[in-house]
Amino acid sequence: MERMLCFATNNAYKLEEVQAALSGSGTFVLRTLREIGCTDELPETTGTIPGNSRQKARYVFDHFNVACFADDTGLEVEALDGEPGVDSAYYAGEPRDNTRNRALLLANLAEHTNRRAQFRSVFTLVEPGPNGEPIEHQFEGIVMGVIIDVERGDGGFGYDPLFVPDGYEQTFAEMPLAEKNKISHRARALAKLVAYLGQE
Repeated sequence: MERMLCFATNNAYKLEEVQAALSGSGTFVLRTLREIGCTDELPETTGTIPGNSRQKARYVFDHFNVACFADDTGLEVEALDGEPGVDSAYYAGEPRDNTRNRALLLANLAEHTNRRAQFRSVFTLVEPGPNGEPIEHQFEGIVMGVIIDVERGDGGFGYDPLFVPDGYEQTFAEMPLAEKNKISHRARALAKLVAYLGQE
């Protein structure tokens, strides 16, 4: 029996990645925020990646009464003590600008030889319990890699043109989406979510 779930994001690139990863699963029907009538800007004010993920999923569940999942993702760079982390999307300030974010990252890394970094995604699933109360589950995915000095590739989004995952020579932005979805932080967290849904 198919179940309806909302993916609580306004990010078209994330939606594309998740739809590709879920293609052919057959266990549930994915709905977007627009499809459930949500045009609200989802809150992200907790200061942590897991907290923001939970906050967005709970907002949709509480206001639209639909089972949903949300993710929050950050790039965590060793030499910068985990920056940009939870602030990855707005690293260079408002408004959100991926080009300025990448430029600031490279500037802050200019004096560092350690280029180790990780992408970290946390998905939070909120669904109704036996009495309608919210039940929450979180699923984490991490991929390790390095930050390069010059952007490469036209695909992906965010910091993808600067991130080369361990074991590969291409940046995320140079990889076909299908290849990225095999190894990405988001794909790894999503695989745990899908496995959980399949056990219910």
